[in-house]
Amino acid sequence: MDKSRALALRDLLAGTGWVERTRSLGRALRRAPHEVGGLLVVGTPTEDPWHFAAHLDDEARWSQLPNLMPTLVRWSPPANAPAHLAIGLERLEQVRRNETVFVVAPEDPSAPLLERVADARKIGATVFAMDVGDTELQSLAHESLVVPASATEGLIVPEFHVVTHLVSTAAGENDEIPKSLLGAMRSRLSRLLDSVGD
Repeated sequence: MDKSRALALRDLLAGTGWVERTRSLGRALRRAPHEVGGLLVVGTPTEDPWHFAAHLDDEARWSQLPNLMPTLVRWSPPANAPAHLAIGLERLEQVRRNETVFVVAPEDPSAPLLERVADARKIGATVFAMDVGDTELQSLAHESLVVPASATEGLIVPEFHVVTHLVSTAAGENDEIPKSLLGAMRSRLSRLLDSVGD
């Protein structure tokens, strides 16, 4: 899914609360304290989040935010996988303080993953989670987004992969006003107020 389709989906979901939730998680990810190479994206034993990682990588390049370039951590990378697709779970065992572990779990995250995430948090890593509501994972996460497996009364729930697109798109957006522009706006406003007072 390209960026224009993700933005169109966001327009369709306006008013449902999902735009705000995904923007909040995306902004938090953009501000997370990791350096380049320190954003570790990991999934479940049967679901590698390669698609989410690829979209984050695109957003990092388009937005010139190299700290958003993810390191995809896989449960069972094939022996002949290219280097960027050959990083296994041992990388989580080497996590350092001020790195970010982002768990993408459209299903049960499994006890071995939860143990590694708990260890990473103890070391000082920041933990993000996008999942279907696992309470243990939620308790470990500094920032999280629950995507229920099914809709409840009065709540629209997009498919999990759609939410991942919205989060990656939001992570690449810098909607903050640059300080230099704020200074210029203040200066103009001050001159305008001075001229009104004369």
